[in-house]
Amino acid sequence: MPLFNTRKGEKKVKVTFANGLLFVETDGGKPQAFPLEWFPQLLNATDEEREDWSQTEKGIRFNKLGVDVTL
Repeated sequence: MPLFNTRKGEKKVKVTFANGLLFVETDGGKPQAFPLEWFPQLLNATDEEREDWSQTEKGIRFNKLGVDVTL
């Protein structure tokens, strides 16, 4: 379960995968779930590819896959 802090340390985001879903929990504890069917590249990705992500202004980006998820 990777955790990411922005440079300013203002936000933390937790990203996990389970049962065909992408779970994203923001620092306020607001969980969101996204079916991996919406992101075929994530569905077929390796653990290494899924763990390489960064937080953006609008959500998260899976760097090796070039996939953006807007929160």
